[in-house]
Amino acid sequence: MQRFFCALSLSFLIFFSGLCNAYGEEDEELSYLYGDDDFVSIATGHRQRISEAPAVASVITAADIRAMGAQDLDQVLESVPGLHVAVSSSAYNPIYIIRGIYARRNPQALMLINGFPITNVETGNRGGIWAGMPVEMIARIEVIRGPGSALYGADALAGVINIITKGAADIDGLEVGVGGGSFDTRRGWLLYGGQLNGWDVGFGVEVFDTIGQRRTVSADAQTLRDVLDGTLVSLAAGSVNTNRKLIEMRLDLEKDEWRIRMGYQGRRDVGTGAGVNQALDPVGSGDSDRLNLDVTHKTERWVDGWEISNSFSLFDVTIDTQDLNLYPAGVFGGFPNGLIGEPSISERHYRYDLVGVLKNIERHRIRLGAGYHYLDLYRVEEDKNFGSGSPPADLGTVQAVAEADRFIGTNTRKLSYVFVQDEWRLARDWQFVAGVRYDHFSDFGDTINPRLALVWAAEQLTTKLLYSSAFRAPSFGNLYNRNNPVSVGSPNLKPEVIDTYELAFDYAFSPDLRAGLNLFYYEMKDLIRIEPVAVNSGKQIGKGFELELEYELGPNALFSANYACQRARDTLTHSSAANAPQQQVFLQLDQALAPKWRLTTRLNAVMDRKRAAGDSRSEIDDYTTLDLSLRGVDVLPGVTLTALIFNLTNTDAREPARYDPVSKSVAIPGDLPLPGRSFMLTVSKSW
Repeated sequence: MQRFFCALSLSFLIFFSGLCNAYGEEDEELSYLYGDDDFVSIATGHRQRISEAPAVASVITAADIRAMGAQDLDQVLESVPGLHVAVSSSAYNPIYIIRGIYARRNPQALMLINGFPITNVETGNRGGIWAGMPVEMIARIEVIRGPGSALYGADALAGVINIITKGAADIDGLEVGVGGGSFDTRRGWLLYGGQLNGWDVGFGVEVFDTIGQRRTVSADAQTLRDVLDGTLVSLAAGSVNTNRKLIEMRLDLEKDEWRIRMGYQGRRDVGTGAGVNQALDPVGSGDSDRLNLDVTHKTERWVDGWEISNSFSLFDVTIDTQDLNLYPAGVFGGFPNGLIGEPSISERHYRYDLVGVLKNIERHRIRLGAGYHYLDLYRVEEDKNFGSGSPPADLGTVQAVAEADRFIGTNTRKLSYVFVQDEWRLARDWQFVAGVRYDHFSDFGDTINPRLALVWAAEQLTTKLLYSSAFRAPSFGNLYNRNNPVSVGSPNLKPEVIDTYELAFDYAFSPDLRAGLNLFYYEMKDLIRIEPVAVNSGKQIGKGFELELEYELGPNALFSANYACQRARDTLTHSSAANAPQQQVFLQLDQALAPKWRLTTRLNAVMDRKRAAGDSRSEIDDYTTLDLSLRGVDVLPGVTLTALIFNLTNTDAREPARYDPVSKSVAIPGDLPLPGRSFMLTVSKSW
């Protein structure tokens, strides 16, 4: 299979070369080759053509999301070249693997909503109760593969995912929709865009409720304990627990120089997946509430030649858990209700950012920025029915844990930063971008991260030579975890760092055909590993390429494809980086079947995932899934019908379950099952 796809890639390149010769003398203007959606702001902080942006980026619009029939953010992101969405055993939280960079908690991928981070400082990711994100209120998604710390600071190490929500201009009226399908799934939404007292108003609310897929795990962590202890209490074989209830609310207000955005993400009864301790748990659940507010004032009136933007943002997140069964009833010969833990945390983040853009210097666009962030883990609570010792003492009832004995204590982090970036138009077709950012953290010190980009944008061919560095800040868990036998913090940790080199080509062969080739090489150092004490050790070296193709097959059909190939090696274990696919293929065909009906077919292949060093299981199986989306637009005035089939062939797709290098054991030897064939039907009405 590996040789086949390498041969296919070579043929692909030769084919492109031939087309290059065939269309090399065409003199098409860029305005005819690129639509209005082919713009990105995440690369430099302002809107520009994606082919000319000094980064390897992808943009997915609301129209793209509807065409592919995606119901959740993770289904959308799987279409991005070099990005694969795996899952963790705990709550089936997503793991965004970009170019082979994999970690169970996934802190190396920075997620933003409207340009502001939603990172939990305790875990370094989206938090333990994330449960995905519905898509009806998403206007567009911008993704950078590769470092972004020169603009965005901490955690933009493997890549940046910016979710831009809908405002009044994206909705323009009233829309309501409902849907239902497999796994007792129900969803509904309401969107409104209009004007009120001179303000452009965008509002949306979306709800989602499902019992989730119920595929079977044949053995789990308690199965292993049963062998050791001579008991028979494991719930395996049994089903994973993926039920969840979601609510999303967004309000977007815009007038003159002001923009105010507020959001709420509520999560209730989120299931434990394959168990927070990799032991099946059909009882435990988690709730979370995320509130965000950002106020931005942008003006060119204050100082001649300068565009000045002031932003204040607030992010508040609360996570509460109930009846988490770390092990089921009967473990260790006792615990009639199971080994129960109920950790809860609350965080509040305050951010102030000031950005100035100087535009009146010929051939230069200079961007200066500074800011101060205050991150506060202000509440930590823990209830459990077991004490210390091995095996743990049975306390009989669930009891509150004294503050000094909780798994982590409250803490704060203060961050201040400055950055400068110059976009220098060297000549008509040449642009040089140089930038650097300095960050000072109150708990682990300073970082400096530069970026350099040389972009040559001719009429049909754009070439980019890129260098950038980035860092991943140690989470509070990495630094301060205590009273946790599997993860103990170390206050002397350094951040993970990465240096990445990229060479990218984008070629428009004709108005109907575009292709891209991205080559990359990176070195990631000071990896944070849990052994079980957190340490910096070793590095990962990765290289690979991504091919992209978009071909308009006449006025009624669009074909898009991408292929990603990467090889990453862990220098500490002298083995391939674990769990990340070394090859991915994504194909999509969107075609008209009748004047009001369109069919979208998507194929996604995930291949060549290696086990962790020391894991003696057979290699992780490849899988290919096929999804169909049939849409009827204006079947009645303003009415859209959509019928969806996911995993049409009912492929037994699985994501790798964790190998513990400390105990040298595997809790779930059969890996984590993904959903089989499922169906969804939605109907919406616009006015």
